[in-house]
Amino acid sequence: MKPPYEHRTDRLAHHVLMWIERLGLALVTVATFFSLAHELARMWHAGMVGLGDLLQLFLYLEVFSMINSYFGSGKLPMRYPIYIAMVALARYLLLDMKEMTETHMLAVSSAIFILAISVLAMRFGHARFPYEDIPEQKRDLL
Repeated sequence: MKPPYEHRTDRLAHHVLMWIERLGLALVTVATFFSLAHELARMWHAGMVGLGDLLQLFLYLEVFSMINSYFGSGKLPMRYPIYIAMVALARYLLLDMKEMTETHMLAVSSAIFILAISVLAMRFGHARFPYEDIPEQKRDLL
């Protein structure tokens, strides 16, 4: 097996893709910030904050936390998108409960429960079967 980045074009492609990834994360960060500012302005003009508004703010904070975690470690823990999905489903359930049928409410609640079980399974797996340290050369080959 040849070592990674043997050719100059491989290194160039790697750097270009890294910059595209960083640009994408920066755009997501800016878009989330503007969406958060819009939501806060809407709450300010309405003069009240509801439970749905608070859950929406938590969604924004989770997105910021996920981006911060990625910039800090270069890795994205799968728990963050699952947390975001759980809060989004809870917000959907709370805001649209009056229009939902019992079956629909049960389906959304079950989806939240399944996501919670998946987080527990991941946490258990990481605690019970931690990752072994992989040397840097082998990590690049994976």
